[in-house]
Amino acid sequence: MRTSDFDYDLPAEYIAQTPLEQRDLSRLLILDRHTGDFRHAIFRDIGNYLRQGDILVLNETRVIPARLFARKVPSGGKVEILLLRKRDEHTWEALVGGKGLTVGKQLKVSALVPEDKTPTGEIIEDLSGSERLIQFDQELEPFFSIIGHVPLPPYIHTTLQDPERYQTVYANNPGSAAAPTAGLHFTPELITQLIGKGIQFTNVTLHVGMDTFAPVNEGNPKEHRMHTEWCQLMPETAEVINQASKEGGRVIAVGTTSVRTLESAAANGKLTAFEGPTDLFILPGYKFQVVDGLITNFHLPRSTLIMMVSALAGRENILNAYEVAKQANYRFYSFGDAMLII
Repeated sequence: MRTSDFDYDLPAEYIAQTPLEQRDLSRLLILDRHTGDFRHAIFRDIGNYLRQGDILVLNETRVIPARLFARKVPSGGKVEILLLRKRDEHTWEALVGGKGLTVGKQLKVSALVPEDKTPTGEIIEDLSGSERLIQFDQELEPFFSIIGHVPLPPYIHTTLQDPERYQTVYANNPGSAAAPTAGLHFTPELITQLIGKGIQFTNVTLHVGMDTFAPVNEGNPKEHRMHTEWCQLMPETAEVINQASKEGGRVIAVGTTSVRTLESAAANGKLTAFEGPTDLFILPGYKFQVVDGLITNFHLPRSTLIMMVSALAGRENILNAYEVAKQANYRFYSFGDAMLII
């Protein structure tokens, strides 16, 4: 297995720069992971391809306004900060952009309105590359409304007019630097309609980091250092999923983040409560413990995410489906169209 096995060509015009006006009017490619057969649909009709008793597992994380601007003290040099993970009340792991960002450097966070008072941070550790550990003199969350900007993936170049369009309608637990984008297609009305058809819903939380967009640069993907993300699956969630599965319902993850949470919480094929970091890297050959199906978007070439969906559906099936989607002018990546793999 080579990283190049998961490469494919995608001209820039296929990358969706803005979300559709109506979330559930995105297109849906249904892929039979056992046969490789596919069909085309609209996302709001997804209930036609689900069965009574199936359970959809949503990641209810909420994207925080994790992109900050700051100035070095005392020089005033410009700095960009992207918050990745919170270590404790005042300390964050972050990506930084700017020169001379060494340990001990003081950073004054900039406000949307210059007169507003804002926290000051100090770089206390170089975590390698452009990652730093920054300790602030105050909690950042109370200041998010005056200092924070919603981060968008690096391949989106169009300004997002409504930041809520980069949130799922069920986003509830703040903590992500990126959205679990498979869930962006759901509307409250669609969820209600599916529940009326006997489809169950439950929630997990995984706080998504920007590392999710990083390509695998090693020739052998097994040598790739997988990023760590915090996730939580509550005892009552494990109970309802195990019961649904016992009664013949399919466990369908909404997004790769839900897959990662479910499989991290699985022990000997049974789901148990879980809370903590996971660095689970799912590659072809992985034996899924819990997940039977997946709702997902179309992923970057050579990424850990295309490797995960290939583990579920087969590399050849996935790459063929991607070519079919290109020929049919599907929209790719975060604001793009969706797949249902069952």
